Amino acid sequence: MAINQKFINQFASVTSKAAVASYKLVGKKDKIAADKAAVDSMRNELNKLNVDGKIVIGEGELDEAPMLYIGEKVGTTRGPEIDIAVDPLEGTNFAANNLPGALSVIAIAEKDNLFHAPETYMEKISSKVNEKGVVDLDYTVKENIFNLCEYLNKKPESITACIMHRPRHKKIITELNKLGAKVKLISDGDVSGALLVTDEKYDVDIFLGIGGGPEGVLAASALDSFNCFFQGRFLFDTDEDKLRANKMGIKNLTKKYELSEIVKGDTIFCATGITTGDLVSGIKIENNELVTETLVTHKSSGIKKNITKSYK
Repeated sequence: MAINQKFINQFASVTSKAAVASYKLVGKKDKIAADKAAVDSMRNELNKLNVDGKIVIGEGELDEAPMLYIGEKVGTTRGPEIDIAVDPLEGTNFAANNLPGALSVIAIAEKDNLFHAPETYMEKISSKVNEKGVVDLDYTVKENIFNLCEYLNKKPESITACIMHRPRHKKIITELNKLGAKVKLISDGDVSGALLVTDEKYDVDIFLGIGGGPEGVLAASALDSFNCFFQGRFLFDTDEDKLRANKMGIKNLTKKYELSEIVKGDTIFCATGITTGDLVSGIKIENNELVTETLVTHKSSGIKKNITKSYK
């Protein structure tokens, strides 16, 4: 079953309004307030939609309100049953410090078609090359780079790998440098980092490393529409994490998930820029109006485009 195209505009409005709400706090050095503004707006707008929605990827659990928590029901219930993944403010530090790349992000799929995951870390890899055996989470960094070189007919120094600039990635970054590959380091922005493989204009061949699990599911939703490669493995470090995973039906805690296991069926993905980044422009003021830009994808219709909206 396909998700009705009318929902594209409706969900693009949800992320646009959340972005506008957060924009008013850009550069104010208060990431909690900026996040709360985006969350409150997103919840308010979702509850106006004629859908029977359930948050399956959110920010925290029920006891951590005002976050859009995992398991929260949204919408009027007068409409299709859908799974919703949200990141009302992706890049809270970017927004707080007026740095590039803050986004408001949402993905939807039909009921039971989006992976239900707790808020934990995920080892992940994405690439434009969507063919088995070229890149893989279980390969070494060297194998992945050499396989990409062979497949793309490039030399290692022509390959660009994107990775979050974190101490935990020191070994990977050292290996990439040793191989001569170009390294694009990002300080935050896990969703957009994974999506940089979708278009040659970004000059990124592979995204890898450990980041947020919720962000991995959101990125997978868009990568599916772009017919890109993605794999993820959730990391459950504490007994509490493992217990939560078991309660959500995750029995094999070390399983490597293919994209088709994370996202099934039709999807809509929307990412609105708050501050300008690689994927979309941030909010601009034109003729006393706030103008937003949103990357939208709709798998069944093949739509992959950036749309703008204006607000007084």
